[in-house]
Amino acid sequence: MALLEVQQLSKSFGSTTAVKGISLSIDEGRCVTLLGPNGAGKTTTLLMLSGLLTPSQGSIHFSDTTQNEDIRKLIGYLPQYPVFYSWMTGKEYLVYVGQLALMSKTAAQDRANEWLAKVGLADASRRRIGGYSGGMRQRLGLAQAMMHKPKLVILDEPVSALDPIGRREVLDMMREMKKETTILFSTHVLPDAEEISDDLLIMNGGQIIIAGSMKSIIDQYRQPIIRLRGETSLDAWFLNLSSLEGVESVMCKGEYAELQVTDMALGRSSLVKLIADQQIPIRKLEVADLSLEDIFMKAVNV
Repeated sequence: MALLEVQQLSKSFGSTTAVKGISLSIDEGRCVTLLGPNGAGKTTTLLMLSGLLTPSQGSIHFSDTTQNEDIRKLIGYLPQYPVFYSWMTGKEYLVYVGQLALMSKTAAQDRANEWLAKVGLADASRRRIGGYSGGMRQRLGLAQAMMHKPKLVILDEPVSALDPIGRREVLDMMREMKKETTILFSTHVLPDAEEISDDLLIMNGGQIIIAGSMKSIIDQYRQPIIRLRGETSLDAWFLNLSSLEGVESVMCKGEYAELQVTDMALGRSSLVKLIADQQIPIRKLEVADLSLEDIFMKAVNV
């Protein structure tokens, strides 16, 4: 069932159009990733969907709402760079956020305790936020986005400033959030998107250029590839690699080469023969399929 329907959404800033008539649908209970290069219009789109920026044109409609109903009560939002009152404790801040959302103080306290425990901040609930680490602040931000039981949580680059441990913690928290709500998040960390997401939207130049389930998109663009790593630069063998049977295209960059093949068995056997005949100094040979990163790079022509 569609939770959110967007039709012909646009946003202009003076003579610059950041978002150009996009349409999309988000189903209830899904985790959706929004990808795109810098300047693609991702943050502008998220701000419009969260009710923090007025569209120039188009419509945003949630199921079971009237046309003029304020949709902000249905949405939890975590900006890329969240700001907190450093003099508040973690629990005070969450209770404050809950009361802003018209929760009673008792209900806000209960909900704050619940989510402080879920994001691993129960022991730090009475500490001032000014003493929190970056990872702790991000987890607190996730908790505040969930305080009023939103139907949709929007997260703008939730892992961009975190180390690998912090990223893993946030991904675990997002899995917990998904049990309760629908998630739309933007990221530049493509392996995270591939790991956690059900659906994918790719933007470029203010437009959505790819949309669908993660599985269907990867299946659609699936193509076998062979990756090589040489002991020295492989650039000298570019023409030889490109002329192999079963090989569609070759990219060489120093010690690394990637061959996209139309016939894996034929491409692999002809490659192995070439390596043996010409004594190409290969350190590693790997057979794989196009990753989400490969698909993204092709889609945005990078």
